[in-house]
Amino acid sequence: MRHGLLSLADGRSVFSGGMAGRKLLTALIATTPSSEEAKAVFLDFKGVEVATSSFLRGAVIGFRDYARRTLINVYPVAANMAPAVLEELEFFVRARNDVFWICDLDATEQVSGARLLGDLDPAQRATFDAVRDLGAVTAPELAARFSDQTIGPTAWNNRLSGLAAKGVLIERKVGKTKSFSSLLEIV
Repeated sequence: MRHGLLSLADGRSVFSGGMAGRKLLTALIATTPSSEEAKAVFLDFKGVEVATSSFLRGAVIGFRDYARRTLINVYPVAANMAPAVLEELEFFVRARNDVFWICDLDATEQVSGARLLGDLDPAQRATFDAVRDLGAVTAPELAARFSDQTIGPTAWNNRLSGLAAKGVLIERKVGKTKSFSSLLEIV
Protein backbone atom coordinates (compact mmCIF):
# COMPACT_ATOMS: atom_id res chain seq x y z
CA MET A 1 0.00 0.00 0.00
CA ARG A 2 1.25 3.46 -0.88
CA HIS A 3 0.15 6.83 0.52
CA GLY A 4 1.14 9.78 -1.67
CA LEU A 5 1.74 12.37 1.04
CA LEU A 6 1.63 15.26 -1.41
CA SER A 7 -1.95 14.40 -2.35
CA LEU A 8 -2.97 13.87 1.29
CA ALA A 9 -1.59 17.34 2.08
CA ASP A 10 -3.54 19.12 -0.68
CA GLY A 11 -0.49 19.41 -2.95
CA ARG A 12 1.64 21.45 -0.56
CA SER A 13 5.32 20.59 -1.04
CA VAL A 14 6.51 22.15 2.23
CA PHE A 15 5.49 20.24 5.36
CA SER A 16 5.94 22.25 8.52
CA GLY A 17 4.54 22.43 12.00
CA GLY A 18 3.18 19.99 14.49
CA MET A 19 -0.45 20.87 13.79
CA ALA A 20 -0.04 20.11 10.07
CA GLY A 21 1.71 16.86 11.04
CA ARG A 22 -1.19 15.81 13.24
CA LYS A 23 -3.62 16.68 10.43
CA LEU A 24 -1.73 14.39 8.06
CA LEU A 25 -1.61 11.73 10.79
CA THR A 26 -5.41 11.84 10.94
CA ALA A 27 -5.61 11.41 7.16
CA LEU A 28 -3.14 8.49 7.26
CA ILE A 29 -5.15 6.75 9.97
CA ALA A 30 -8.41 7.28 8.08
CA THR A 31 -7.03 5.88 4.81
CA THR A 32 -5.12 2.89 6.19
CA PRO A 33 -7.18 -0.25 6.69
CA SER A 34 -6.14 -2.91 9.16
CA SER A 35 -4.63 -6.04 7.68
CA GLU A 36 -4.78 -9.74 8.48
CA GLU A 37 -1.23 -10.20 7.15
CA ALA A 38 1.90 -8.15 7.74
CA LYS A 39 2.44 -5.49 5.11
CA ALA A 40 4.56 -2.44 4.50
CA VAL A 41 2.70 0.83 4.06
CA PHE A 42 4.80 3.26 2.07
CA LEU A 43 4.63 6.94 2.97
CA ASP A 44 5.62 8.35 -0.42
CA PHE A 45 7.36 11.72 -0.11
CA LYS A 46 7.69 12.20 -3.87
CA GLY A 47 7.35 15.92 -4.59
CA VAL A 48 7.82 16.99 -0.96
CA GLU A 49 10.64 19.51 -0.84
CA VAL A 50 10.89 20.27 2.88
CA ALA A 51 9.59 18.72 6.10
CA THR A 52 10.32 20.02 9.58
CA SER A 53 11.06 17.82 12.57
CA SER A 54 7.84 18.86 14.28
CA PHE A 55 5.86 17.82 11.20
CA LEU A 56 7.73 14.50 10.89
CA ARG A 57 7.20 13.79 14.61
CA GLY A 58 3.46 14.36 14.32
CA ALA A 59 2.84 12.64 10.98
CA VAL A 60 5.48 10.02 10.26
CA ILE A 61 6.63 8.93 13.70
CA GLY A 62 3.09 9.42 15.01
CA PHE A 63 1.72 7.12 12.31
CA ARG A 64 4.41 4.50 12.92
CA ASP A 65 3.66 4.51 16.65
CA TYR A 66 -0.11 4.38 16.04
CA ALA A 67 0.26 1.53 13.54
CA ARG A 68 2.47 -0.51 15.86
CA ARG A 69 -0.03 -0.15 18.73
CA THR A 70 -3.32 -0.35 16.83
CA LEU A 71 -2.84 -1.69 13.28
CA ILE A 72 -0.69 -4.60 14.39
CA ASN A 73 0.20 -5.86 10.89
CA VAL A 74 0.90 -2.45 9.34
CA TYR A 75 4.54 -1.38 9.08
CA PRO A 76 5.18 2.19 7.82
CA VAL A 77 8.16 2.89 5.55
CA ALA A 78 9.21 6.34 4.27
CA ALA A 79 9.86 6.38 0.53
CA ASN A 80 11.27 8.72 -2.11
CA MET A 81 12.55 11.38 0.26
CA ALA A 82 14.28 14.50 -1.04
CA PRO A 83 17.72 15.08 0.53
CA ALA A 84 16.46 17.93 2.76
CA VAL A 85 13.57 15.81 4.07
CA LEU A 86 15.84 12.80 4.59
CA GLU A 87 18.30 14.95 6.53
CA GLU A 88 15.55 16.26 8.81
CA LEU A 89 14.13 12.78 9.51
CA GLU A 90 17.61 11.40 10.15
CA PHE A 91 18.39 14.20 12.60
CA PHE A 92 15.11 13.57 14.40
CA VAL A 93 15.41 9.77 14.73
CA ARG A 94 19.06 9.94 15.80
CA ALA A 95 18.21 12.51 18.49
CA ARG A 96 15.60 10.06 19.86
CA ASN A 97 17.82 6.96 19.54
CA ASP A 98 15.21 5.66 17.14
CA VAL A 99 15.19 4.12 13.67
CA PHE A 100 12.88 4.20 10.66
CA TRP A 101 12.81 2.23 7.43
CA ILE A 102 13.40 4.28 4.28
CA CYS A 103 13.64 3.31 0.62
CA ASP A 104 13.08 4.34 -2.94
CA LEU A 105 9.88 3.09 -4.51
CA ASP A 106 9.06 3.01 -8.21
CA ALA A 107 5.64 3.21 -9.87
CA THR A 108 5.16 -0.57 -9.58
CA GLU A 109 6.04 -0.53 -5.85
CA GLN A 110 9.43 -2.15 -6.40
CA VAL A 111 11.66 -1.29 -3.44
CA SER A 112 15.29 -0.27 -3.88
CA GLY A 113 17.86 1.25 -1.58
CA ALA A 114 16.12 0.02 1.57
CA ARG A 115 17.91 0.88 4.79
CA LEU A 116 17.37 1.79 8.39
CA LEU A 117 17.69 5.48 9.12
CA GLY A 118 19.08 6.15 12.60
CA ASP A 119 21.03 3.96 14.97
CA LEU A 120 20.30 0.76 16.84
CA ASP A 121 22.10 0.16 20.12
CA PRO A 122 24.69 -2.65 19.96
CA ALA A 123 22.32 -5.34 21.34
CA GLN A 124 19.54 -4.34 18.95
CA ARG A 125 22.00 -4.21 16.03
CA ALA A 126 23.29 -7.71 16.81
CA THR A 127 19.73 -9.00 17.06
CA PHE A 128 18.67 -7.30 13.83
CA ASP A 129 21.76 -8.63 12.02
CA ALA A 130 21.01 -12.17 13.23
CA VAL A 131 17.43 -11.97 11.94
CA ARG A 132 18.59 -10.48 8.64
CA ASP A 133 21.16 -13.27 8.21
CA LEU A 134 18.97 -16.15 9.36
CA GLY A 135 15.55 -15.14 8.05
CA ALA A 136 12.44 -15.81 10.15
CA VAL A 137 13.49 -16.88 13.65
CA THR A 138 12.11 -17.31 17.15
CA ALA A 139 13.71 -16.30 20.43
CA PRO A 140 14.38 -19.96 21.43
CA GLU A 141 16.08 -20.53 18.06
CA LEU A 142 18.35 -17.53 18.60
CA ALA A 143 19.16 -18.68 22.14
CA ALA A 144 20.14 -22.12 20.82
CA ARG A 145 22.07 -20.71 17.84
CA PHE A 146 24.03 -18.25 19.99
CA SER A 147 24.32 -20.35 23.16
CA ASP A 148 27.92 -19.19 23.62
CA GLN A 149 26.60 -15.67 24.36
CA THR A 150 24.58 -16.88 27.38
CA ILE A 151 21.54 -14.88 26.30
CA GLY A 152 18.36 -16.76 27.17
CA PRO A 153 15.14 -16.95 25.18
CA THR A 154 13.47 -14.27 27.32
CA ALA A 155 16.23 -11.75 26.62
CA TRP A 156 16.16 -12.59 22.90
CA ASN A 157 12.38 -12.20 22.91
CA ASN A 158 12.66 -8.78 24.58
CA ARG A 159 15.15 -7.64 21.94
CA LEU A 160 13.03 -8.99 19.09
CA SER A 161 9.84 -7.45 20.49
CA GLY A 162 11.60 -4.10 20.90
CA LEU A 163 12.60 -4.13 17.24
CA ALA A 164 9.08 -5.10 16.21
CA ALA A 165 7.70 -2.20 18.27
CA LYS A 166 9.92 0.15 16.25
CA GLY A 167 8.57 -1.36 13.03
CA VAL A 168 11.95 -2.84 12.09
CA LEU A 169 10.91 -6.50 12.32
CA ILE A 170 7.67 -8.26 11.46
CA GLU A 171 6.20 -10.25 14.35
CA ARG A 172 4.04 -13.31 13.64
CA LYS A 173 2.38 -15.79 15.99
CA VAL A 174 3.55 -19.38 15.46
CA GLY A 175 1.70 -21.59 17.93
CA LYS A 176 2.66 -20.46 21.42
CA THR A 177 5.71 -18.55 20.28
CA LYS A 178 6.43 -15.63 17.96
CA SER A 179 8.49 -15.63 14.82
CA PHE A 180 10.32 -12.49 13.68
CA SER A 181 11.60 -11.50 10.25
CA SER A 182 12.94 -8.37 8.58
CA LEU A 183 10.37 -6.02 7.07
CA LEU A 184 12.53 -5.16 4.05
CA GLU A 185 15.72 -6.52 2.55
CA ILE A 186 18.60 -4.14 3.10
CA VAL A 187 20.42 -3.38 -0.10
